[in-house]
Amino acid sequence: MAFPINRQRRLRRTEALRSFVRETRLTPAGFVYPLFICPGEGIRKPVGSMPGVCNLSVDEAVKECQEVYSLGIPAIILFGLPEVKDEIATGAWAEDGIVQRAARAIKAAVPNLLIMGDVCLCEYMSHGHCGIVKKTGGPTPETEYEIVNDASLDILAKTAVSQAKAGIDIIAPSDMMDGRIDALRTSLDAHGFENTPIMSYAAKFASGFYGPFREAADSAPSFGDRRSYQMDPANAREAMREIELDMQEGADMIMVKPALPYLDVIAEARMRFDVPLGAYQVSGEFAMIKAAAKNGWIDHDRVMLESLLSIQRAGASIILTYFAKEAAKLLG
Repeated sequence: MAFPINRQRRLRRTEALRSFVRETRLTPAGFVYPLFICPGEGIRKPVGSMPGVCNLSVDEAVKECQEVYSLGIPAIILFGLPEVKDEIATGAWAEDGIVQRAARAIKAAVPNLLIMGDVCLCEYMSHGHCGIVKKTGGPTPETEYEIVNDASLDILAKTAVSQAKAGIDIIAPSDMMDGRIDALRTSLDAHGFENTPIMSYAAKFASGFYGPFREAADSAPSFGDRRSYQMDPANAREAMREIELDMQEGADMIMVKPALPYLDVIAEARMRFDVPLGAYQVSGEFAMIKAAAKNGWIDHDRVMLESLLSIQRAGASIILTYFAKEAAKLLG
């Protein structure tokens, strides 16, 4: 029996038809815009490796958030550059820390904008690692020090509570310490923040795509790297175990970071877990598109939107992206 030719091209012939049958629709409603908050007043310091991105003083961050909200972007995430760094990350959990001050000012000016607080210690530690460091005197560079997991959990929990007190709506731990979700959930609940949700950076890989962020946040480790606590890029099945553990400990939402190199992980997580799923289009992904477009090798706007669409198509309903404002303006 002869079958008729299935002419799928009939539905691709015009933009009206293509739009009518489109399976994935990208909107700003799922965007989260990252902001880097620095001390001072009236400061907009450009980040050289991230065109269009600046370190912002609190007053400038408030102005930025007013624009963000006017574009239909529902959420931001705050990263802090403290006045002083030390070995116990005091700036991360201090009541008058840079993120806490920014959160209060933003909430006062744009009360309906959701504020996510990145809970990590690297920006606040003098050595740039995500936890307390202990020297062990091991014979190799990888074994001459270790990150002390449980003592780091105490600081992370204090940071989460401090952020919640400052008005931050969603706690987003990115440190990759074992047991951190349970520690944060327990501490938040004990301080009366039972209704503050946690979005866990559940599958955060030890990636080479973080370079520009480390310039923006001044958070590069002064020795070694983060491979002993961030995930091996080769391990997708392990990522599923990490996500499951975080959900068992009380995570309300989960995140995969980076995004484009890990679309398979996003897709697998979407199939397995029925919770809100985010993905972080990280600084290196952003910088590559910007650099290639500057050289005339790609169409900036087309590739930007295509990259975001691919992340959503893979299964992420929440996208943390430095393109949020530019994409929102194009999407209308």
